[in-house]
Amino acid sequence: MDKYLISIVGPTAIGKTNLAIQLAEQYSTEVISADSRQFYEELNIGTAKPSNEDLNKVKHHLINNKSIKENYSIGEFEKDAIEKITNVHKKSNIAILVGGSGLYIDVINYGLDKMPKNDDKIREFLNNEFKLNGLIFIQNQLKEKDLISYNNIDLNNHRRIIRALEVSISSGKPYSSYLNKKKIKRNFKTIEIGLKDTRELIYERINNRVDTMVKDGLIQEVKELVKYKNLNSLNTIGYKEIFNYLDNTTNLKDTINKIKKNTRRFSKRQMTWFKSNKNITWFKVDYKIEEIIRYINDLISD
Repeated sequence: MDKYLISIVGPTAIGKTNLAIQLAEQYSTEVISADSRQFYEELNIGTAKPSNEDLNKVKHHLINNKSIKENYSIGEFEKDAIEKITNVHKKSNIAILVGGSGLYIDVINYGLDKMPKNDDKIREFLNNEFKLNGLIFIQNQLKEKDLISYNNIDLNNHRRIIRALEVSISSGKPYSSYLNKKKIKRNFKTIEIGLKDTRELIYERINNRVDTMVKDGLIQEVKELVKYKNLNSLNTIGYKEIFNYLDNTTNLKDTINKIKKNTRRFSKRQMTWFKSNKNITWFKVDYKIEEIIRYINDLISD
């Protein structure tokens, strides 16, 4: 019997986790996370991990599997995720993959060509460019060399921008081109489902989520991570802004507004990435679960 991987995608705060849990319960299966920030066990409130109640309802994989002190490449993620999916398929014909990190979703569905080795000289040059000319300068370089990566990665994270530029410059090919869009042979069939809503309502959901995070103790969570603030894993939305607040470079109100603004920008880039994938079937956020189940059942019964 055929094995299936159902991928659930969409912008941040759209409700992907809830849908993943509903489908996992419907098909008696497990969830593999493709959220590039939920891997880290020290990051909880600011990454909107599933609640303990949700984790108890359905088994999740690749959440809290790494420390912020560890490097975790996309190639390592691909290996780990395929292993988890294979294990789930030993018990069920369906596995669920969920996340808003487009590159991480696509590497499972389409594969990843081998990346070139690090080029220390180019990286050193780019680091100097960043120090001399600032973040916007290297953002514009990436936009010029690789618009797909520009639209997907965290543009506040200069290390990720530099890595993408390093690969693009050293190989002569855009960093994003190493994503194999021809689709490599997997031992399962893929069903890709996206959740969408109007931009206004998505932004409202993001603003409400950030307010809830602050109320739930995000500031305290970040305070406890200050000694690690230079790690790449912490150079991310919701943490970077609060580090600046703790350094007394901004006030709390402006900090919260900046987190909201940066998250809204990120969600816009997420949708740009996902909309380029014609294999995704989209459902509005006020979907009826029966509608999605019927859609899936029609595909797996063919």
